[in-house]
Amino acid sequence: MLRKFALAALSAYVLASATPIMAAEFPAAKDGLYVAKDFKFHTGQTHAEVKLAYKTVGEPTGEPVLILHGTAGSAGTMLTPGFGGELFGEGQPLDAKKYFIIIPDALGAGKSSKPSDALKAEFPQYNYDDMVDAQYRLVTEGLGIKHLRLVLGNSMGGMHAWVWGTRYPDMMDAIVPMASQPTAMSSRNWMMRRLMIETIKADPDYKGGNYTTQPKFARIANVFYGTGTNGGDLAYQRMAPTREAADKLVEARLAAPFTADANDFIYQWAASADYDPSAKLGAIKAHVLAINSADDERNPVATGLMVESMKKIANGKLFVIPASATTAGHGTTGGMAKLWAGELAAFLPTVPKR
Repeated sequence: MLRKFALAALSAYVLASATPIMAAEFPAAKDGLYVAKDFKFHTGQTHAEVKLAYKTVGEPTGEPVLILHGTAGSAGTMLTPGFGGELFGEGQPLDAKKYFIIIPDALGAGKSSKPSDALKAEFPQYNYDDMVDAQYRLVTEGLGIKHLRLVLGNSMGGMHAWVWGTRYPDMMDAIVPMASQPTAMSSRNWMMRRLMIETIKADPDYKGGNYTTQPKFARIANVFYGTGTNGGDLAYQRMAPTREAADKLVEARLAAPFTADANDFIYQWAASADYDPSAKLGAIKAHVLAINSADDERNPVATGLMVESMKKIANGKLFVIPASATTAGHGTTGGMAKLWAGELAAFLPTVPKR
């Protein structure tokens, strides 16, 4: 496994430096909305209707592929030139002429049901199992799809992909979880999330979630967490080699538009609290290509957790993108699909169809 790890890192370097796949145009995304009736949350609460918004690229006659976004994102964040532009175009790994690409807005995000719709802090507390169950109902009930060729997710979406593999092991041929690991939410990753949540709740304007104006601390908490757990050490040194440059970077981030609703934001980050698929990894039947970046602050390579986890998967490969001054830590996989698109292109044809 360690040799495979080293070879994957070496191949990532060759891929990044020699043969990047060029960004391309792809068919326009189409919007959809499915309403799941009597949705039951892990808490036992039942909601009469849960809205699940989604986008699709390609035609329903293509092989179905599920793409899952990160925390506080939406389906639209997977359609950028750096992500969709490297994957969905003609001749690319997930060519929309061959695949039917489904990208949901996760429960609690985008145009799917969320606290800010009306209930605020009375909205049912949801976790990653609930979010994946909602995606499952969208795919099977809303779109009538019985089997997926691939489930691919980034960051939170990567963790959702692991949950898909353990919760619905017969549903897909392949899983590509990125910027994630199939272990308990813990350590600095959870500590920073907890501090971010507590910071927002400590804002006098929060008022137990019944605010009339958005709490100002939310913007600061978001920038603090993003700076501490995303971006890459070498990249930050390149961007901010002096205190003055670092100050300008902080000021720019604090001045950037921030439109998130505080309750939505808290729910999205708190949903990860009980995430831990580690005990069920042996149940995964799909072939797995796990992709992480060597400078990922939230899933540090140094812990060895990924290498140990991959030993529990019958058909699994770990691919690690080497750190550099041009990678972005945790943000590498989501913003620079060109660094791993070649690995996906080589992996998918080797996966048998079930």
